[in-house]
Amino acid sequence: MNLLEVVSLCLRYGKMEIVHGVSFGVEEKQIVGIIGNNGVGKSTILKAIAGLVKIRSGRIIFGNQEINDVPPHRIVELGISFVPEGRRLFPYMSIRDNLRFGAYNSRAWERRETNLKAVYEMFPSLHKARNRQAITLSGGEQQMLAVGRGMMSEPKLLMLDEISIGLAPFLVTELFKIIERAKDRGITVLVAEQNVPKLLNIATHAYVVGNGRIVMQGSGKELLNNPEVKNAYLRV
Repeated sequence: MNLLEVVSLCLRYGKMEIVHGVSFGVEEKQIVGIIGNNGVGKSTILKAIAGLVKIRSGRIIFGNQEINDVPPHRIVELGISFVPEGRRLFPYMSIRDNLRFGAYNSRAWERRETNLKAVYEMFPSLHKARNRQAITLSGGEQQMLAVGRGMMSEPKLLMLDEISIGLAPFLVTELFKIIERAKDRGITVLVAEQNVPKLLNIATHAYVVGNGRIVMQGSGKELLNNPEVKNAYLRV
């Protein structure tokens, strides 16, 4: 059963249309990838689902509810959490307060301490450094904090945008292990990512976006073995 349905989605920045009639579904408790080169519309699609980009036409359905005109704070309350590229942390707040800020919605606030404990279990280094300011963390630790904050809202759907950018390979590996752990906890995960091999290795299903359109789709393993994907994204 699909938790999320995107139907004939068209998006524009200014007068330029950058997403052209995109349709796809995201099944419950799966890891779904959106791959493609920089600038093809991956991040814009996630922002539209999060209510941060106005939809020109098409429909976005979450559960049984159309969310085209739902404001971003209500989308969070419905169960969608978006971790944007660039982390967007509060640099001079503590790790603990950054995480608690992720629970500022009516659905998750009452269980913030329980959720905080769960995040610390997934990210032991954050628990150890919980009183430090976010600005003092390494890039990898900041990315883990951003993902942890996204999980504080008790999402049904966790959306991650380019979480591997600028990170050392061992940290990228650790973050993708955390994505798998989130799925094991019953969270559906939608990831837009340029690190195609890492994503396809864990993705249940993935969509390839080119020039604002979905040009290919399949399971992660199918796309890993697809000659066109290998040539375009895997450098083999």
